[in-house]
Amino acid sequence: MKKVSVISILVVLVFPAFSQTDARYLYGDPANIKLLTMPGGNAVQVSEPQTDVLPANKPQTDSMEIAEQKIEDYKVEEQEIKEKKIEKTEQKKYKKTSKIQEKQIDVEEKKEQQFEPQSIEPQKYETKTYSNPKAKFPHGLQLGVGVSATSGLNAFIGYNNKNFDSFWWKRFGLRIDFATYSPIKNRLNRSINNTIGDDGIKIYDGLRIENVGINAKHYGALVDFYPFGNTWFLGGLRISGGYMTGNLELNADIHGTKESGKIEFELGDRRYSYDGDEMRATANANWKYRGPYAGAGFDLGLFYGFKIYFDAGVVFANNNAKIDLNIPLDGLNDITSGTPEAVTGDVKTEYEKAKAKALAEAQDELDKVDYYPIVKLGFMYRF
Repeated sequence: MKKVSVISILVVLVFPAFSQTDARYLYGDPANIKLLTMPGGNAVQVSEPQTDVLPANKPQTDSMEIAEQKIEDYKVEEQEIKEKKIEKTEQKKYKKTSKIQEKQIDVEEKKEQQFEPQSIEPQKYETKTYSNPKAKFPHGLQLGVGVSATSGLNAFIGYNNKNFDSFWWKRFGLRIDFATYSPIKNRLNRSINNTIGDDGIKIYDGLRIENVGINAKHYGALVDFYPFGNTWFLGGLRISGGYMTGNLELNADIHGTKESGKIEFELGDRRYSYDGDEMRATANANWKYRGPYAGAGFDLGLFYGFKIYFDAGVVFANNNAKIDLNIPLDGLNDITSGTPEAVTGDVKTEYEKAKAKALAEAQDELDKVDYYPIVKLGFMYRF
């Protein structure tokens, strides 16, 4: 009994000591055990190791670091979620504020429009056949003023718009053309006669042409075709066609004074002379023409819409110029036979035949001219 009692006492004394040491080794000192709260509200016991008792590389150290890292990760994730929610909230507030401001602006504009007078914009009533805004009327309206060598002062009004989008429309134009010598007829005739001089143009002994007068006019409707469109310099070249009608009148005096004691002239194959000291006759030509016109020209741009224009062409006339000669018979003698015979009776008949023959020969030459020339030069403006 005494042996058993001694062993039992030793077991009782040794086992608790071993158990306490083993517990410290496994769980740490009870005073250093803490409760850590994990996400979701679960509590975990974490014991801080005793540096003076436990080694640094024991399993409980790793477990504690993992738990702490999870807590840190959770806090970071939670903070990011909060920041995203705040950002979305701010964006929604900004959008709402922008919509409210836009509505307020619309309301204010409508109020202002209610009190402002309504204005009609011309653009709403303009034809939108072509997309180019410069292709609208009056763009392309053109006015020209110049001179024509064969018709006098020239002017035209027309339309040609190089800004059309259409390939063909930009190449076609229209003109109403007219010219006349009437405003400058007197000044022109004085200039011609000053150039001829006081002696006039001598045709026979004692006979000369003087007091020359000219008058002309024409009217026409033309279609212009610009083969190069609006291609820089070449865009000004054009081919023109149309219809023209006009009139040309030429008048002159035939004045004779005695030189070497005689005033003589010929008609056909007969010779005539005057007894008096002076003779006056008249000659005139009149050309009333009408017919198709064909020509060419160009518009040379200067600045803004100002241009120089030039035209040259012909009218295919439907008739020819007519001439007439009026010679006074008083004191006129036929001297073909060498003996002067007064132009009366049969001699007058022969005179009329000779006159008609001379006029017919001249008319034959005029009948060969079937084209009336038109030459013009001047300034124009295209809107």
